[in-house]
Formats: sequence, structure tokens, C-alpha cells
Amino acid sequence: MYDYEKERLEAVSAGQRALDSLNLAKNELNSAKNWGIVDLIGGGFLSTLCKRSKMDQAQSYMDDAKSDLKRFQKELSDITDESNLNVQTGDFFTFADYFFDGLAADWLVQDRINQAREQVDEAISRVEGILAQLHA
Repeated sequence: MYDYEKERLEAVSAGQRALDSLNLAKNELNSAKNWGIVDLIGGGFLSTLCKRSKMDQAQSYMDDAKSDLKRFQKELSDITDESNLNVQTGDFFTFADYFFDGLAADWLVQDRINQAREQVDEAISRVEGILAQLHA
């Protein structure tokens, strides 16, 4: 027997996990951006090391977010046919696949960090919108 409320709560929980992962990625990307600026103005080895560490951690969180978004999308598919929600999730997890592989030039790294931040912000906005619909 189909239990809409149970399915809705599972979708909310999965969405919240995705939002948490996205926010963690955003925080690391913001920190990587700041270290990147220091690196661009001549910060040296330590700033490069810190920036790379933040980028690696951001990539890890983005990988988590990608998995969490897949789960969220699955949970949403359990309820969208039974509700009047209008959610689009087709390109939820197209980000986070390539961001920091083999980049050498500091300005190019900074550009990729900014692109990643924009995509994470967009995903956060979409997840928050869907969660608002689920709570309504």
C-alpha cells in the first residue's frame, strides 16, 4: 500500500542530506577561492598548499552531494506522480565531475573554483525550492 506521507518524508530527508553536502562544498569552495586570491597575489607555497587542500575537500563534498542528489531524485520520483509538485531534477548531478583535474595555472584554477561555486549555489537554490514545495 502506497503511503504518500512516508514517501514525502523520505524525500525531505534525502533533500536535506543533499543540501547539507552542497553547503559543505560551498564552504570549502569559498575557502579555496580566498586562498586562490592569496596565491594570485604571490602567497607562495603555503597558500598553494592550502588552496589545493580546500579544493580536494570541496571535490570530496561535491562527490557526496552528487550521490545525495541522485538519492533525492530517486525519492522525488516516488512521490511526484502522486502529487502536484512540479520539480525538474534532470541535470541535478551534472556538476562535480571534472573541476580540479590537472589544472596548473593559478588563474585557471581560480576560474574553475568560481564556476564550481556558481553550480553549487544553483543546486542549493533548486534543492531549497523543492524542499519548500515538499513542506507546503
